[in-house]
Amino acid sequence: MRLAGARVLVTGASSGIGAATARAMAASGARLLLTGRDPGRLAAVAAEVGGEALTADLVTEAAALARWAGPVDVLVSGAGAGWAGPVAAMPDGAAAHLIAANLTAPVELTRLLLPAMIERGRGHLVYVSSIAGAVGVRDEAVYSSAKAGLIAFAESLRYELDGIGVSVVLPGVVDTPFFARRGVPYARRRPAPIPAERVARAVVAAVERGRAETYTPGWLRFPARLRGAAPGPFRALACVFGGSGRR
Repeated sequence: MRLAGARVLVTGASSGIGAATARAMAASGARLLLTGRDPGRLAAVAAEVGGEALTADLVTEAAALARWAGPVDVLVSGAGAGWAGPVAAMPDGAAAHLIAANLTAPVELTRLLLPAMIERGRGHLVYVSSIAGAVGVRDEAVYSSAKAGLIAFAESLRYELDGIGVSVVLPGVVDTPFFARRGVPYARRRPAPIPAERVARAVVAAVERGRAETYTPGWLRFPARLRGAAPGPFRALACVFGGSGRR
């Protein structure tokens, strides 16, 4: 799909991957609709890229957001939330919130925006998942399962939609506020975090080139493929190296 002149809705656009994606989309000539939960940061990003902005919480306001956005050519589902620690230590409501923010809300927003795309016979859906959704991560079981659900949702959509592209971008460790917000900083030396702009370029390329699945960085394909082809050796390695990181 050509992005020049396309009407693009980016969720989670107030910071991190979402904000970087807004800038990359603007550089490609897209007309931007941006949403996020931080009104100050969101307004700053919108002013920078010449986009429209609506402060909203996707978990509770997906319907209002869809009405505000109207028909769009591209949805970039970048909003999400994290929590790190053993499942048994999760506070009440934390698991439900993670699943709602990372899976239920993107599914619901897609459901609301799809009819207009289907009617026109064109459009593109991009879901920012995570390598955690492809391989599982220690102390991020609920987050990983929600991101895995997003991958399966996108795969299933491809079989029922004609003329509408569906892409999943799976980042590894990305230098964003994600770790501070989840409550546990990223302390490993390797893999080193990559800039959010690198993921944003992958999102743009996924739309322009019709890519179904993109790992960022590309070497993350190896552990994902190894888990599918040889789960026993993969789990042994995962135990040695402590699992994968996340943005």
